Amino acid sequence: MSVTDLAAEPMPAGLEPESIEGRSPWRLAWSRLVRDRVAIASLIVILLMVAAALAAPLFAALTGHSPTDQYRETGLTDQGIPVGPGAEFWLGTDSLGRDLFVRTVYGARISLLVGVVATLLATFAGVVIGLVAGYFGGIVDTILARAIDVVLSFPYLIFAMALVSVIGPSLVMTTLVIAFFSWASIARIVRGQTLAIKEKEYIEAARSLGASPMRIMFVDVLPNLVAPVIVLATLLVPTAIVFEATLSWLGLGVDVRIPSWGAMLAESQSFFRVAWWYLIFPAGALLLTTLAFNLLGDGVRDALDPRSERLFATRRKGKP
Repeated sequence: MSVTDLAAEPMPAGLEPESIEGRSPWRLAWSRLVRDRVAIASLIVILLMVAAALAAPLFAALTGHSPTDQYRETGLTDQGIPVGPGAEFWLGTDSLGRDLFVRTVYGARISLLVGVVATLLATFAGVVIGLVAGYFGGIVDTILARAIDVVLSFPYLIFAMALVSVIGPSLVMTTLVIAFFSWASIARIVRGQTLAIKEKEYIEAARSLGASPMRIMFVDVLPNLVAPVIVLATLLVPTAIVFEATLSWLGLGVDVRIPSWGAMLAESQSFFRVAWWYLIFPAGALLLTTLAFNLLGDGVRDALDPRSERLFATRRKGKP
């Protein structure tokens, strides 16, 4: 029997070759991410924290305690010391007899809101400025690159303290200050990537076809920057949360009447020896949230760029 006859002969039943299904890079990244147990566990923690923040009014109604009401008769001992965790106050009370659990879940609202909104503003500004600087180059790149260097080298905490002390603490001002000092790191990465991408052949082809710079930047260049931008944004959220907590701890964050993890940590300094819960629970919520975002960011980075994960795994095993 000739080779031609063998090729023409039908394949026996059950031995047909399986069809190969192509998968996009995003689908491949998602499949790698869902196999990362640490990243999935971190995502679950973040979702639970978001759910608790959204359900804060429900928890207040369930316990019958407002985040600002002071329960001095039941929430403080005869010596004026906060009451520990119990049936009435699940996580104990603070120095004014307020329900610590209710204030902690309300504080999650502030931290997550500031962290997410400030990150979105910083990401938008950083991507736009980085694209413009990297694509146009020349004097435009020089001016914007020096502006990025100035922002990165400026002592942001001192500037934030000076600005907030003049204008006054508020949620909007805190968010804007954090966003202002966060966009430069994203802009530097986007600028460097754009400088490399704009020399590619398909960019030259788009220019030769008469495409406008705006179209090239946002249609041809930007899609290639989505992966690193997502990773940077994921890692920027915990930084913004810690920044807000630091300002609130200094009394320069949100309004003192609004529950904030940083403010609660500052208030607990005089009572942590006799009321450990006053410090542990807000600090634990802050630590758990920031750690979850950082671990999720690491998982997203490894899923989008599996070469980095293999490199770190090789180094951990001691291989050259």
